[in-house]
Amino acid sequence: MSHKRIPKRKAVLAVGGVAALGAAALLLPNANASQDGTADTEAAPRILKASDASDLAAQLSGLLGDAFAGSYYDAGRQQLVVNVVGDNNQLVVQAKKAGAAVREVDNSTAELKAAAQTLKSEGTIPGTAWAVDPRSNKILVTADSTVTGGDWDTVESTVRELGPGMATLRKSTGTFKTFASGGDAIFGGGARCSLGFNVTAGDGTPAFLTAGHCGVAAAQWSDTQGGAPIGTVDQAVFPGQGDFALVKYDDPATEAPSEVNAEGQRVPILQAAEATVGQQVFRMGSTTGLADGAVTGLDATVNYPEGTVTGLIQTNVCAEPGDSGGAMFTQDGLALGLTSGGSGDCTVGGETFFQPVTTALEAVGATLDGAGGSAGAGGTEEGAGGAEEGAGGAEEGAEGEQQGPEDQQQGAGNGQQGAEDGQQGAGDQAGGADEGAGADEQDAGEEAGTDESGLTQTH
Repeated sequence: MSHKRIPKRKAVLAVGGVAALGAAALLLPNANASQDGTADTEAAPRILKASDASDLAAQLSGLLGDAFAGSYYDAGRQQLVVNVVGDNNQLVVQAKKAGAAVREVDNSTAELKAAAQTLKSEGTIPGTAWAVDPRSNKILVTADSTVTGGDWDTVESTVRELGPGMATLRKSTGTFKTFASGGDAIFGGGARCSLGFNVTAGDGTPAFLTAGHCGVAAAQWSDTQGGAPIGTVDQAVFPGQGDFALVKYDDPATEAPSEVNAEGQRVPILQAAEATVGQQVFRMGSTTGLADGAVTGLDATVNYPEGTVTGLIQTNVCAEPGDSGGAMFTQDGLALGLTSGGSGDCTVGGETFFQPVTTALEAVGATLDGAGGSAGAGGTEEGAGGAEEGAGGAEEGAEGEQQGPEDQQQGAGNGQQGAEDGQQGAGDQAGGADEGAGADEQDAGEEAGTDESGLTQTH
């Protein structure tokens, strides 16, 4: 673990050794969040970054009410796709004018939640997991290799009981487990985990987030095997409604920067954010280093051998023992999750589940002080505000107000300006060589296979 102690200990986020996967050739490009500025009477979907799509999805969830049946980010088209139930054409028009691609589906959010509750009451078996998949408008139920015989029959019959078109059952070749291990990184009680994100505790002292199953395994953690403790667990949740722990640094003078050390490349973390299905993400862990993939499900329930954990993010990002607690983040500095567990490894792949950072922060009363400062955070908020303005304009248009497509375009433009301001905040923070995150460096990065943040695609 890389800690600088001149003159104070500097805690570096989510460290790891040599990456098991190695560097890859192709980087994740920044999504273009702009449009051509022309009024579109057909209300074509806006081109969005994943973070802006998440903001728009939140706005449309409130706008559409019971008709909202989930959403996901189409990374190829850089669009937010919103599921709508019912035959209320006015709601469809509103969603389209707000900038989303709209898809009419059969299963409502309430029906999917009811199905998940049935699975919880009748199919809670160690080695099973389920999450809502908005792309299929179904619940994806996964059973690992330990679910056999009568247990498999129970899961299969429960899924069948939900009715046709409500759930999909698949078998995983791996075994669901938490990813704590003995080895190197942060150590406690003979276990090895990974540091997630540095935060500020409610009392103003420096702290970091990691996995809850790490927090319940040991009360104190060190940055070297057999070394003196650097932090003491303040709060930990596992199993139950999450898998997260807050560890306070023992030295109140510890410098805890809001950044991820992604194999030598420092990625400034601007703020915590909600994940979106389809969003491209990176994970950093002490065993496998940097890996990437996409979010595949939200509000996932996982039945580990130690107990059931709810409210997780499901992904296809690989992980292995020792990666527990490590950071899941985006290339533009959004903190999304803490590695919880899953199946498989970084050779054969598998499913990996993450604790949402936003939920963990709220539960422990901590804050993530963005490295981008007020410029980055303000720009992101302005982008969200612009998306809200676009959604609001759509609602007024559907009610007969004389706002028209031009006002919707203006709302989208404000959102785009906010996103650009947020990106500028990240660029200002990086400074030095990273300051050249403009057109020249972007062109050079594309030729060399690296982006402004230095991250490379490994999946």
